[in-house]
Parts: sequence; C-alpha cells; structure tokens
Amino acid sequence: MDDEDLTPEFFADRHAAHRRWLDAGGATSVRFPDGSKGWVIARHADAKAALTDPRLRKNAATEVFARSRGGQQGPGRELTAHMLNSDPPQHTRLRKLVQGAFTPRRVAGLRPRIEAITAALLDDMATRPEVDLIPALALPLPVAVIGELLGVPDADREVFQVRGNQLTEGFGDREVSVAAATALAEYLAELVAAKRRDPADDLLSALVRVHDDGDRLSDQELTSMAFLLLVAGHQTMVNLIANSVHALLCHPEQLDRLRADRSALPAAIEEFLRYESPFGLATLRYAAEPVVVGDTAIAAGDFVHIGLGAADRDPRVFADPDRLDIGRDAGQHLAFGHGIHRCLGAPLARLEAEVALDALLGRFPKLRLAGAPEDVRWQQNPRHRGVLSLPVRTD
Repeated sequence: MDDEDLTPEFFADRHAAHRRWLDAGGATSVRFPDGSKGWVIARHADAKAALTDPRLRKNAATEVFARSRGGQQGPGRELTAHMLNSDPPQHTRLRKLVQGAFTPRRVAGLRPRIEAITAALLDDMATRPEVDLIPALALPLPVAVIGELLGVPDADREVFQVRGNQLTEGFGDREVSVAAATALAEYLAELVAAKRRDPADDLLSALVRVHDDGDRLSDQELTSMAFLLLVAGHQTMVNLIANSVHALLCHPEQLDRLRADRSALPAAIEEFLRYESPFGLATLRYAAEPVVVGDTAIAAGDFVHIGLGAADRDPRVFADPDRLDIGRDAGQHLAFGHGIHRCLGAPLARLEAEVALDALLGRFPKLRLAGAPEDVRWQQNPRHRGVLSLPVRTD
C-alpha cells in the first residue's frame, strides 16, 4: 500500500482526505510533512475501539518517536510525563490525583470570571469595525482563564500563548517548538517551586498539596501536568472558539437559528465539536503488539494516529455528515476522545465556549466575515485543526 502524503493540499481541505479514508476503512498509511509515517484510523467504530485498545500504548510514545527519528529531540520528560502520555497503572494514579483538585465546583466557580474577561475583550472589539477574532477573543480568553485557574501571574501569561502551528522546525505535529518547550520547562519548574513555597487558592497549588494515601505528584509530574493543562488546554479552546464562529459565519441559516434561540447553544457546541474538531488526530500511540483494524494489519512498533476529525464525519454514525446542523444530536462525537484518556477539561471547554459565543452573538448582531470564506487559512498541522486568523466585521 502506498503512503498518503500530507501535502499543503491536505491542509487546505483535509475533509476530502477524511472521506477517502472513511471509504477505504481499516487504517491508512500516512507520511507526515516531517517524513515520519504512521497509520490513521478513521471510521468512528474503529476509532472509538482504538481509543480504548490497551495494545495501542501511550507510555513513552514521544521517546519511541524520537528514537525512530534518529534521536531528534522534542519536549523532554519534564514536559511529557503527564497522564495523557501514560498507560495504566501510571495513568490511573496520575488521573486520580489530578481529579482530586480539578473538581466540578472549581470549574463552575469560574463562570463569573469567564463572563467578566469575555465582556472586557468584547468591549475592546467594539472599538474597531474590523478585527481578527483570534488575538481579539479566541486566544486571550482561554489563556486568561487557564492562567487564573492555575495561578499564573498576569505578566507571565504570554510565555505560554502558543498554538500548534508555531513550529520553528517547519510543519509537524509537536505541541510547540523545541525552543518554546525549553523556555516553558524552565518557567513551569520555577512556578511549581513558587507554589510549594507560597501556595494560594489555585489549581496548581491544589495539585502541589493533593495526596492519596501518601502518594503525591513529583516536581517533574507537576511541571508536566502544568504544561498539559496550560498549553494543550488553551490551544484546544482557541480552535474551538474560532472554528465555531467560522462555521456559523459560513452558514448564515444556522447563525439565524441560533440567534433566534440561544438556549440551543449547548447542543450547538456539540455540533461545532463534531463538525470541526479542534484536534484532527488524537495524541500519538504505538502498537505494542500486532493489531488488525478492518483488513489492515498494523505491525508491532508502528505508530498509530486516531482520526478524530474523520470519525466525526462518518456517515455510518452521522447522517449527511458534511452538513452543519445545530439541531443535530451530535453527542456521539469523539472530539474530547473516549475511554480513560477522555479530556479531563471537557466541562471547562464547554463552559468557556458557551459563555464566549453567547456574549459574542448578543453583543454583535451584525457579526460577519470580513472576507470571503475561501480566503480563511487553516493551520498546517496534522494534529491541530483551527483557522490561523479570522477577520470579522462587528459594525
């Protein structure tokens, strides 16, 4: 089987590739822009099964990948030793400790601050008839929210304002560049030390204090967990907000439906997550032993990528999947993953999206794209899915 190369044409219309993968079934061999290869599982049933398959491992996947690339280094263990890169029993231990601090009460208590931050950002947007929604709202809102949640000082928040497309090495699927990762590792290690010396009423201080039968997070685990929450958390939210607004502005009939009944917003957010998942591919896995998906044999040691964006447009699950329908029951989407690695921050993501979109639609009844829909450029990153910029008019 020939490898499918992820070329610039793929990033311009990745859903065309998704349709090919869905039609073919099994797993598709893909060559990434950096030359690495892996299998992509696209169909919804196969993807959902793969997300819980213990043969597809997360432990040390980044190190295995680095060795396969001749030792090329990405973020080190100080940033990758978190629960998203772990399998049981380590994953079970880490998730249990983190869940003890990441409580529904703490998330729900953020609503007033999310509303206040959103209102201030919209006040600034109102002073300009044309604005790029990414730096105006989609990026600063989640950065401020996750910064407050973790107790990052206001002056330091620009340190982690990164997106999946900002890679000094060129196209790839790393979260951040090596240089950015090095700076983040140093900053977060200092922040963890500061929270140990002077804990406050924030999530990172709670993670420092949390324990279970004497078990605590080590400094390396705390630094890595802070990286996961800070970087992955706000990157996902930037894409969710921007993709949702882009989808609405490209589908005026759906925008009119939502304006007429804003109580439909929670269900609409699930459809936005399905229609344009913030992550095109789930995080890296490798086959610890041979795995068969459909009629495709995946060898032990091969890298496996689960196509969340493709699965969420599988016509076997979602009727007319390329159509945006805010009234659709999209509850089976896989945008937040599935199984033990299902996104711990999903409730916060939904809350931020609901507050931001409700306020935006209420504040700017004439909101529209500043250019043609086809002029919008997307991130050229296999794993992340989001628009690079989104110029809109507010007048």
